[in-house]
Amino acid sequence: MNIEFKKKLPSSSQIINEIPLPTELKSTKKIKDKELADIIKGESSKFLLIIGPCSADNEDSVCEYTNRLAYLQEKFKDKIMIVPRVYTNKPRSTGEGYMGMVHQPDPTKSPDLEEGIKAIRKLHIRVLKESNLVTADEMLYPENYTYLSDVLSYVAIGARSVEDQQHRLTVSGMSIPAGMKNPTSGDISVMLNSITAAQIEHTFVYNGYEVDTKGNYLAHAVLRGAVDFNGKSIPNYHYENLLDVYDNYIKRGLKYPTVIVDTNHSNSNKKYFEQPRIAKEILFNRKYNPNLKKLIKGLMIESYLVEGRQEIEENIYGKSITDPCLGWEDTEDLIKYIYENL
Repeated sequence: MNIEFKKKLPSSSQIINEIPLPTELKSTKKIKDKELADIIKGESSKFLLIIGPCSADNEDSVCEYTNRLAYLQEKFKDKIMIVPRVYTNKPRSTGEGYMGMVHQPDPTKSPDLEEGIKAIRKLHIRVLKESNLVTADEMLYPENYTYLSDVLSYVAIGARSVEDQQHRLTVSGMSIPAGMKNPTSGDISVMLNSITAAQIEHTFVYNGYEVDTKGNYLAHAVLRGAVDFNGKSIPNYHYENLLDVYDNYIKRGLKYPTVIVDTNHSNSNKKYFEQPRIAKEILFNRKYNPNLKKLIKGLMIESYLVEGRQEIEENIYGKSITDPCLGWEDTEDLIKYIYENL
C-alpha cells in the first residue's frame, strides 16, 4: 500500500466537545431548519437563495460578507430565505490546487486537516452566531460530515461526487436538504438516480460501522450546466430544460419535486457577470409556467465582497481565490431584483 499514515484524527465527538454549538444557537438552527424544509416541501412560498463565495477561504471576510447578507435577509424576509454558501470543501477536477479551508485553514501554508476540521467548525458556528443565518457547505468527504452534522442546514453534492455511492447513501441518512447536482456530462438521469438513492433506506458501512438510514425526502436536484466532449459549456437552465426535469421528476414519483438552479459554473460558462441575466430568465419562466413556479424553489449564486478572482499571493480581502464571483454591489442589486420579481 502506497499510503503514509501520518496521524489519527480526533473523532467527531471529540471535536464537537472541544468546539460545541451553543444551546441558544441550537434553538435558532431548529427554527431555521424547519423554515428551509418547508420551502423544499412546498409548504412555504419563500424563495431560497444559496449564495456566497466559491470557497470560504478567510474567516473574517466570510463573516463580513454573511453579516451583510443578514441585513438583506431582514429586509426581504417575507419572500426570501438566504442561506450563505460557506463552502469549506473544494473539489478539484484534477486534484490539484486549493481544496478549501478543511485542507488549508491558511491558504498560504501546507495542508493541516486536523486544524482544518476545527477551523471549518468554528467558521460555521461564527456565521450562525453573528448573522443568525444557517449555512450550506459542499460534502467532499462523506466521512467528514459527522464533524459538521449538528451545524449545517444544507449540503450540496457536487457534479463529480453525485455518481458516488457513498455520497448518495450518506445523504440518505441526513435530515436536512441536500442538493444533488447534475454530473458534468449533463445526464439528468444520473442526478435523478442520485436523488432516488438518497430518498430511500439503506444499510452500508460508514466510519467503521454498519449503519441503517431512513432515507432523506429533502434530497433534490441542482442544475449547474454541463460540458461536452470538446470542453464547451452547455447551459441547462432554459425553459425546455426545466420542463424536461419536471416531467422526469413526476414520472419517477420522487418526493417533493424541487430544482435549485446554479447560475454560475457551466450555466454561465464561468462568466460570473452573467449570473443576474440568468437569474432574470429563470424568474420569468417561473412566472410563465405554474409547474415551473412549483418546481424551481431557489438559486445558487456565487458572490463575495470583491468581484472576480485572484491568485492566493495577491491577498485581496474578500476576493475569491477559486472561481470568480459577483461583487457586493451587484449582489445587493440582484437580491433586490429577485425580491421584486417573485
